[in-house]
Amino acid sequence: MMTIVNGYEQSDREEHINVLNLESLEARAEKIIPKGGFGYISGGSEDNWTLAQNRKAFTHKQVYPRALANIDQPDLSANVFGLDLKTPVMMPPLAAQGLAHAKGEMDTAKAFAAEGALMAQSTYSSASIADTAAAGNGAPQFFQLYMSKDWKFNEAVIDEAKKAGVKGIILTVDATVDGYREADIINHFQFPIPMANLEKFSQGAGKGQGIAEIYAAAAQKISADDVRRIAEYSDLPVIVKGIQTPEDAELAIGAGASGIYVSNHGGRQLNGGPGSFDTLSAIAQAVNGRVPVIFDSGVRRGSDVFKALAAGADLVAIGRPFVYALALGGALGVQDALQEINHEFATIMQLAGTKTIADVKKAKLADFNY
Repeated sequence: MMTIVNGYEQSDREEHINVLNLESLEARAEKIIPKGGFGYISGGSEDNWTLAQNRKAFTHKQVYPRALANIDQPDLSANVFGLDLKTPVMMPPLAAQGLAHAKGEMDTAKAFAAEGALMAQSTYSSASIADTAAAGNGAPQFFQLYMSKDWKFNEAVIDEAKKAGVKGIILTVDATVDGYREADIINHFQFPIPMANLEKFSQGAGKGQGIAEIYAAAAQKISADDVRRIAEYSDLPVIVKGIQTPEDAELAIGAGASGIYVSNHGGRQLNGGPGSFDTLSAIAQAVNGRVPVIFDSGVRRGSDVFKALAAGADLVAIGRPFVYALALGGALGVQDALQEINHEFATIMQLAGTKTIADVKKAKLADFNY
């Protein structure tokens, strides 16, 4: 059940999987994904301290049970950025999903479309913008831009994304250089599979290149002026990803950002920073409802989704576990994983006395020191 490309073994499984919980998928996927690819997907930067803090941060707040709320059958539907979604859980723009599965982003897009959830695709996808969009069969998608030093490249991929019908541009601003990822160094990791968008738009195919070489073509300086320029050129909502302080949120909104994406890149960039959830509340308070807030980094349980929404997020993204599910079962596996996290989240909503996402966003979180 493998496809071999340039000597790299890609899973081509297409089957339902049993999902006890999202965290349980990692160990199972490690048995399938080749060592170099798994290290790239799973690893953080330096000694993984911030990666670990992303999980620990969720223990800093607790959900109050509400027993007399007189509700049943919680409604997970959400309308964000004018999009009607069946769940606030979304797929972040996680790169190079071909490392996990032969169909990569196309199968992920297919699964998220089937569940009425939002998919974001990366500049560094294994599949092209057009192919990933087509796999979603008209379901809403965002396109994430790693801004290049070459403005013609930026224009080309934005043009392609607009042609494919994406609903927004996610501008990643926290990756002007690559984090010091020791797993990739230990594994001597080089991308074995071409990155379709780089290949098409003459930025180097990604095959045989290391992380540092890929990032060398990326813009090393990004300012509020770049947010404004991309918003004006694309004429699409621009969501600024990698925000970890209220000050940067203010700069982004002032430059015309239509959304703020609170993320520390899953602990893959600046090691020694706080867990992303610990930064969310202050940023959401600064945004004060002016634009939607997306959150990711460390989300693994339904209670994490609940806490993120209650702390000010409008959408909650989960990355690595869905890629592990992709390796284990393709599109069907991703669907199973998404259904499981939605089930957990709905259970927490019920027990917390919240009928709708609007109710969750009004819920007060406890702050006890254990």
